[in-house]
Amino acid sequence: MEIWRLPISASQRGKLISAGYTSLSSLSSISSSDLARELKVSESEAMNILKVASHSRGSETSNASCSIVEVLDTFQWWAGAQSAWDMLHDEESLMHITTSSADLDNILGGGIHCKEVTEIGGVPGIGKTQLGIQVAVNVQIPNDFGGLGGKAIYIDTEGSFMVERAFQIAEACIEDMSEYNRFLRKDFQECKIKMLPQDILENIFYFRICSYTEQIALINYLDKFLSEHKDVKVIVVDSVTFHFRQDFDDMALRTRVLSGMALKLMNLAKRFSLAVVLLNQVTTKHTEASFQLALALGDSWSHTCTNRIVLYWNGNERYAYIDKSPSLRSASAAYSVTARGIRNSSSSCKRIKMM
Repeated sequence: MEIWRLPISASQRGKLISAGYTSLSSLSSISSSDLARELKVSESEAMNILKVASHSRGSETSNASCSIVEVLDTFQWWAGAQSAWDMLHDEESLMHITTSSADLDNILGGGIHCKEVTEIGGVPGIGKTQLGIQVAVNVQIPNDFGGLGGKAIYIDTEGSFMVERAFQIAEACIEDMSEYNRFLRKDFQECKIKMLPQDILENIFYFRICSYTEQIALINYLDKFLSEHKDVKVIVVDSVTFHFRQDFDDMALRTRVLSGMALKLMNLAKRFSLAVVLLNQVTTKHTEASFQLALALGDSWSHTCTNRIVLYWNGNERYAYIDKSPSLRSASAAYSVTARGIRNSSSSCKRIKMM
């Protein structure tokens, strides 16, 4: 059982989640005095929380014991196994979300991968939010145009989401599809009527998060939300970093909370066959008597995501670099942030014209 289901007050659940306790098992070995100190409550209140948790854990174990024989009788142990060949087939058939930059899609193996968690980080002004909005729009490209025809969840922790900008990108996306349709189809008028920019905006579920407590609670709630909205195919968190850099003094606790959150998002990506995009900030890292920029949240966090993409400036051009991925080789690609959204860089377009 998870903490948010525990029959205690909402404030007590919030304090437990904020302290990194997300499941009953995480409360099994802590004393009431230690819990009281961590939650900043009286020891009697902490004892009551542990008592309720112990009772709930006992009920959960009892229910599990009653049904375990039935499970063993009906469950085929090999049903959960998967051959390496099947895994390869699944990976090759994975759907992608285009970034609207052919060069960027190329190094990403077709775009942002479903069933994976992709971290995208870089300095302010490099285009992280622009890319996040672009993905939230592009996930809605219909199947007939090579898209997923899905919906998006946009979790905004910084207040950087711009609905006017999303409308501009949606308009450009429809124009791109219309141009594609003119070349390959004759039913252009019918497609144009069916999809409007406001339709795209209506398919972006927006959550404004104002604290790390809210962020953790929302991530825990997503399982239920996605079960009711199975057409969601991307979750964008902009940014995953903000509240955890502002409000945390205990780094060990922060690491534990972040690891739990990353695991939850990874499970959601696998279970619902969707893409998770985590936007990250940069920080200064001291190495070998010098300082250099690095993505925030430390080295342990860098291992929690499937893919890590670093955005950076090279002169006046923006570049994306694949810093870590189990299936993609390290590579860089230039891109531009234009009035129409993310596109190939101007220098890339010039090279194509010359050729």
